[in-house]
Amino acid sequence: MRLGTGVLAAVLAAGTAGCGGGTAAPPPPVPAPPSSAVPAPAGQSFYVWDGTSAARQSVALRGQGRSAEADVLARLAASPSARWLVGAADDRATVEEQTRLAAAAGRTALFVAYDIPHRDCGQFSAGGAPDAAAYRAWIDGVAAGLGEGRAWVVLEPDAVPHALEACGPQGTDATERYGLLAYAVRELKKHPQVRVYLDAGNPGWVQDRAALAEALRRAGVAEADGFALNVSNFYRTEDSAAYGAELSAALGGKHFVIDTSRNGNGPLGSGAWCNPPGRALGEPPTTRTDRPGVDAYLWVKIPGESDGDCGRGEPGPGQFWLGYALGLAGAA
Repeated sequence: MRLGTGVLAAVLAAGTAGCGGGTAAPPPPVPAPPSSAVPAPAGQSFYVWDGTSAARQSVALRGQGRSAEADVLARLAASPSARWLVGAADDRATVEEQTRLAAAAGRTALFVAYDIPHRDCGQFSAGGAPDAAAYRAWIDGVAAGLGEGRAWVVLEPDAVPHALEACGPQGTDATERYGLLAYAVRELKKHPQVRVYLDAGNPGWVQDRAALAEALRRAGVAEADGFALNVSNFYRTEDSAAYGAELSAALGGKHFVIDTSRNGNGPLGSGAWCNPPGRALGEPPTTRTDRPGVDAYLWVKIPGESDGDCGRGEPGPGQFWLGYALGLAGAA
């Protein structure tokens, strides 16, 4: 389990960094498309939503006279993080509102689309759309909500790497998943100001870059703006950048983004994905990365949200955890 959720998904959780149990055979080869990578505009800044748990708790703590903690959370809340869309009935309305507010502020909205059927190998974030038709209808609504607004979308964390795992969809189910992801990319990219990044896991997960590249092609990465790495994980930026450069080379030069929300101190150790102690915030969100092919550092995971009850009494998945948030900020 490794994925965090947004404020809208307080009862959902992190995806796994590989569900174990062996690796399925790679998908059949798909010819590599010519590169269509278009660098992101370096001057874009992302919208800061004032409804995050960090923002609300900052106000509450100040009212309790806990000004030092309130100040830390206020600084945390001042950095833009993603709004997670997890299949709620009002997701289209949420997208419309967030995109409108971002436009009014002269900024870019940032979303995570996370409702693929058979999500998360049945683990903490199990669920998703009940079937393919429901997923396509949901994507249609999200795309309609974007309209002409300017937004970036990280598409379906874990969905492609899990398709290469024994716990993930197999056979015709895998074919369906790739088709749904390609459909989502295509519908979202009908909107000219929307950038789409298809999730590709993290440096500690799929080591067969060729198999992962083929899976991403089947999932429509040729029509996307690129792929996303390290979502809700802890790998250092330089490690994700090196992994991404290799994957990009296999994809004809596709660009990518890196989740830096909790990677300031790197990972605690192999497999320590669930609320590991001593972690720190990473680089602030920006499109000025000074790394070729890296379009942005993003806070995709919302800092301070729990990965779940890891057996130590932590809050449930997606719930804001004051102590963890203060630890991330304090260690940065």
